[in-house]
Amino acid sequence: MSPKAKLITGWVLTGLVGLFLIGASGIPKFIDFPGKTEMFEHLGITSNLSPVLGVIEVTVALLFLIPRTSFIGAILTTGYLGGAVWTHLRVGDPWFFPIIIGVIMWVALGLRKPMIFSLALGNAPHSEPVPS
Repeated sequence: MSPKAKLITGWVLTGLVGLFLIGASGIPKFIDFPGKTEMFEHLGITSNLSPVLGVIEVTVALLFLIPRTSFIGAILTTGYLGGAVWTHLRVGDPWFFPIIIGVIMWVALGLRKPMIFSLALGNAPHSEPVPS
């Protein structure tokens, strides 16, 4: 795959992850819809925490979408998704979807910034040690 194709693929995946995290998951936490209270009760979360979770989710997703903050955004989104995995595991719901979103997110970032793959695989260039 050419560097340009990797970059385009990375941005398309980034857009899809951002669209899901903000549009399909984050924004609905601010909107009252039928079954929302029951869904949160099933997960063991009081519905008054919904806007707080929405702010966190939209914020970490926006940080991921901004090129200068994408790395810290990916780290914070990973933490958020880890909490989602735990929440679903605790109540016996399917837990793999947040992991899939996280993997797609990191692949997207790696395609946009190849250094991510180098760091993940332990192939990052080593700098000279700082003298004491």
